Amino acid sequence: MINLIYLPIVLPLLASVIAALLTKNTNITRLFSQITSVVFLIFVGGLAFYIFQNGTIVGQAGGWAAPYGISIVGDPLAILLVLTTNIIGTAAIFYAPKVLEEKQERFYFYALYFLLIAGVSGAFMTGDLFNLFVFFEVLLMASYGLIVLGNGKAQLRESFKYVLFNLFSSMLFIVSVAYIYAITGTVNLAHLAERIETVEQQGILTAVGMILFFVFAVKAAVFPLYYWLPNSYVVPNPVVSALFGALLTKVGIYSIIRVYTLIFVHETAITHSIFIWLAMFTMLFGVIGALSTHNVKLIVTYNIIPAVGFMLMGIGLYTPEAIAGSVYYLMHDMVIKGALFFLIGALVIAAGTKDLRQMSGVIQKYPLLGWIFFIASLILAGVPPFSGFIGKILLLEGGLRQEEFLLVIVALLSSLLILLSMMRIFVYGFWGELMDGLSNETKRIRQLTIPGVVLVGLAIFLGIGAELVYPQIESISNMLYERTDYISSVLKE
Repeated sequence: MINLIYLPIVLPLLASVIAALLTKNTNITRLFSQITSVVFLIFVGGLAFYIFQNGTIVGQAGGWAAPYGISIVGDPLAILLVLTTNIIGTAAIFYAPKVLEEKQERFYFYALYFLLIAGVSGAFMTGDLFNLFVFFEVLLMASYGLIVLGNGKAQLRESFKYVLFNLFSSMLFIVSVAYIYAITGTVNLAHLAERIETVEQQGILTAVGMILFFVFAVKAAVFPLYYWLPNSYVVPNPVVSALFGALLTKVGIYSIIRVYTLIFVHETAITHSIFIWLAMFTMLFGVIGALSTHNVKLIVTYNIIPAVGFMLMGIGLYTPEAIAGSVYYLMHDMVIKGALFFLIGALVIAAGTKDLRQMSGVIQKYPLLGWIFFIASLILAGVPPFSGFIGKILLLEGGLRQEEFLLVIVALLSSLLILLSMMRIFVYGFWGELMDGLSNETKRIRQLTIPGVVLVGLAIFLGIGAELVYPQIESISNMLYERTDYISSVLKE
């Protein structure tokens, strides 16, 4: 099984090359991509089942033992997120032909899609800080191509902002890795976790740790570093927005979870206290942005930001319950954000506009789209018994136990405002009198709704089936909190 651990990264890379070679024949490329995505999903699902049953799998590239080789670590957290990535990616690959023009499909969409999946999967599974940087660059290269797909003026404008911010954060990332290597002599995550406690220069390490957090905070869109995100995620094609909204910020949050529960745990009174304050501001400013606009796609995009605040909240609290809440919320948010972007894409096509003030009564002609969007909004806001509620209740419990009452109040207020922002779309966009000029492409809208229905169904299962899911999340949380299992698995101690 050890050799199979590389395949969630290697297979999408190979598929990207093949899709690029097939790009002149759109039908063949599309069929190849759909079949390949389903096969990858089945394979990753089987691999995830094996890891949850038998424990972490570690591959050492080139046969070099850790910490000298490059470690690929298939622990429960990594494989869970890789599985979720492939579920969203498979839904996106069936959604794409209905929203992309043929020339956009031929302009290497499928090759860039597989490259993005490879980069995201690699970031989740790498056990090496330098290679986390490498996989960040892989997924960013794919995202640079995807964001300009279509060559619109707004896309080009926002792509410059997106590229500049990510180039700056990547520069800081590699500088941070260089400093860490200079201080500790290693970049292997498990080896760093061992060595970092014996280093005498704890003050310098804390400073480098905060620079590294700045890098991940840019990627994750943490306050006040989120202002590059909203328009950058709104201007691309709906399927690209769905992939970005569901996956890209989550890689940043995952990196914070991994690094600040495994490596930088020696000054939690400083680092994690800062996380709590940033979590509160991220929640509030994100939801204020969602309430300030009439662009339905921008409302959903802004709601990415408070979700990041909730996940950061659990890391800041740094208790097993709170970490479990962050992991549960991370998995939930990947699924529900993908679903909402799919559904909003269908709504914009049906209504012919993104402006909430110019649409109404869509539910009368497209009831499935309307009611699935309503359920998805409840899930996003954390209404019981859905998956958002499970993650939030764990986070709130952790906040109360740590007596962080202000944080709990801000989290509850943000949840209500998230619900308000989404209900505005339902009340003004779906409800009311039937608008003029509503699309007659009934079959197309139904086809665009199905991927959202599938992901909403999965989100419902994550809530109603919490008794089945939570024990796995709890074991992941305990592994993150204790650290010893991860270290011993990688270093074979």
